[in-house]
Amino acid sequence: MTTTYNCTSDDERAQGLEHAQRAISEKKCVVFPTDTVYGIAADAFSPQAVTMLLVSKGRSRTMPPPVLIPRVNALDGLATDVSADARKLAEAFWPGGLTLILHAQPSLDWDLGETKGTVALRMPDDEIAQELLTLTGPLAVSSANRTGHAPGQTAAAAREQLADSVEVYLEGGFRPLEGEAAVPSTIVDATGPRLRVVRNGAVSLDQLREHVPGVLGLGEIPMAEEGPVEAAPAAETPVEAAPVAETPVEAAPAAEMPAEAAPAAETPSGSSVVEPEAPGAAEAPAVPAPDRDSRP
Repeated sequence: MTTTYNCTSDDERAQGLEHAQRAISEKKCVVFPTDTVYGIAADAFSPQAVTMLLVSKGRSRTMPPPVLIPRVNALDGLATDVSADARKLAEAFWPGGLTLILHAQPSLDWDLGETKGTVALRMPDDEIAQELLTLTGPLAVSSANRTGHAPGQTAAAAREQLADSVEVYLEGGFRPLEGEAAVPSTIVDATGPRLRVVRNGAVSLDQLREHVPGVLGLGEIPMAEEGPVEAAPAAETPVEAAPVAETPVEAAPAAEMPAEAAPAAETPSGSSVVEPEAPGAAEAPAVPAPDRDSRP
């Protein structure tokens, strides 16, 4: 039976968190506030629960949800080959509006969808979200709405779309504040040799570059590093110059060559996305198509 708890009341908040923890353990979905908008969550380590989350939203496995974590040190338990630059951003902006796409730990028994070996991680800056994550551990989370519709900014708005597919709704008021536009997290692909923004959001590129100057912006590609060109050896026998034509020939106009468009950034995990960036240079693994309306 679906239940909504008013988490602005201490008593109901405690009851709601307890019920939500139980629902997660039973492979059911819950809705709760984050620092961006409301999210629908399920046990990240249960394929059954993740499937229920995707079905509730009306989406396929090609749009895997990101994973929210309660602590920065959970990073190494869920991801591998975390670069020093990725750690700098996590330490600077977690908890907060930054999602990092990383190589998933291959030993973990989970199935978030077609992730191509990656996982999108974030630590939300919201008290209720942190309390729930501390009780449950990492959760697969997507924006609390049906795919193609506006994300819920209250639990009540989320319930209008998701109805009985969710066991527990934790109501904490507007996220963000009433009248303010919802801003998704910024998504940075950290699976390649250079960090790349794949979706713009709460953390600006300038803020990212204060900590990691080499971060590539959305759609940017690194300049090719061309080495010096070796001059061709001089001919041993001089070649006789061709005579100059007596009548000048009018040069044909140069063909206007269209500029080659910079490749669009591939988007991965999670949200209204112009993002999820995809891997950078050579041999970088493919990043899953980002969750186009998953804002948490």
